[in-house]
Amino acid sequence: MRFENAAFEICAGRLNQLPDSTVPEIVFSGRSNVGKSSLINKILNRKSLARVSATPGKTGTINFYRIPECRLVDLPGYGYAKVSQSEKLRWAELVEGYLNAGRKICLLIQIIDMRHEPTQDDLHMIDYLQQSGNPFLIAATKCDKLNKTQFTERWNMLQESFPNICVLPVSSLNGIGIEELRGKIESACSAGCENQ
Repeated sequence: MRFENAAFEICAGRLNQLPDSTVPEIVFSGRSNVGKSSLINKILNRKSLARVSATPGKTGTINFYRIPECRLVDLPGYGYAKVSQSEKLRWAELVEGYLNAGRKICLLIQIIDMRHEPTQDDLHMIDYLQQSGNPFLIAATKCDKLNKTQFTERWNMLQESFPNICVLPVSSLNGIGIEELRGKIESACSAGCENQ
């Protein structure tokens, strides 16, 4: 799969702006400032295709990146307290509308920060994904910021918390887990996916 051939396609702030679902879609979900854009850039071997911001809650749209074989879809981050209630509601409706629109979602990559316990919002999203039947895995980012003892403790906690879910420790900084994640994306796309 030619990840480096990616191009920004479109951003959608409303459901009627979503592009037609004509190719497999790999979806990235996670709370604000968890490193979604950085992870997408690392997977695509690009420095700044997905816009990275130090300001949580910056991505208020669904952003689509096209590679020849599929689309990578960056959902707005959830859980940022300083965003207005009306904006949170708009984001929730946009994300739920996207996930329930019968699109060709082959894999959803749920991102959590490995340094911290999953938030209530993370747990709600994971529960939603288990109920929805969408194929998904958990990417535990920022694992490079843990020492060996901390890594082992956090890894064991994640294994116990999510025994039946694929969990991959990844780092956008030094590339830990990126090749394995690319392999999961390739497998999901080549297996094909039905409209949900």
